[in-house]
Amino acid sequence: MQMSNRAWAELILLSLLWGASFLSVAVALREVGVASVVAHRVTWAAVILWAVVLIRRIPVPRAPGTWIALLVMGLLNNVVPFGLITWGQVYIESGLAGILNASTAIFGALTAALLLPDERLTPSRMLGIGVGFAGVLLTIGPAALSGLDIRALGQIAVLGAAISYALAAVWAKRRLSGLAPELAAAGMLTGSSVIAVPAALILDGLPRLDLAFSTWVAIAYYAVFATAGAYLLYYRVLALAGSANLMLVTLMIPPVAILLGWLVLDETLPPTAGMGLASIALGLLILDGRLPQRFGLK
Repeated sequence: MQMSNRAWAELILLSLLWGASFLSVAVALREVGVASVVAHRVTWAAVILWAVVLIRRIPVPRAPGTWIALLVMGLLNNVVPFGLITWGQVYIESGLAGILNASTAIFGALTAALLLPDERLTPSRMLGIGVGFAGVLLTIGPAALSGLDIRALGQIAVLGAAISYALAAVWAKRRLSGLAPELAAAGMLTGSSVIAVPAALILDGLPRLDLAFSTWVAIAYYAVFATAGAYLLYYRVLALAGSANLMLVTLMIPPVAILLGWLVLDETLPPTAGMGLASIALGLLILDGRLPQRFGLK
């Protein structure tokens, strides 16, 4: 699908919103526990999206099976990945978390091929997955492979989040394909809140109100803009550009996370991280089909 200027603009905006989420989480973690970061993110985003559902008068399903499916989706697409990425960012740079998160599409292609009958692994897709996994190994670096220290575990946690996102995509295709996007997002985040809020109360205690202004700004950003707003924008871009072009956002998020981590948090990454990002990007372009088509491959 040929992308319009409007589609490109919204795709870039989406990458900026999600790319900056890694910085906002890093700022919030200075005062807020991991579980509370996740609870703030999903709860306030759910409130906003329910307001959108009500304003647009979208019918709300009553079937218990639909709500169970949304609860599972909230676990796979929000609670588990947000929790793992946030915990990982306690021990690794926000830019590195952004790079490793780009492997979501790599795991997504492999998971879909294994679990969905209409998805198959062509030779070019197998090549893309292989190149992408090589990039993941480069990003983690040889030192992490020789021993599991806390930094290595932080990187593995972000990869676990990518796997959870991939499983969520399969679940959504099987169980949630008939729902309006705004309703699916609101229901999913409600299911996430049902899990995340009790977990935060148990692990972190009652929420603190004496947080620094910068912490409140970070919480507001990742809940309002990088979650609620980004979900709404995601579905707009999907309608405008198609799923293949939407994959490009995966390539555009890591540079934003890296740049903001460097400018605001004074982060530096090892050279292998840049090499790994390049390899992951190449793998995604192969999976996307652009490179195979240019060379007449399938």
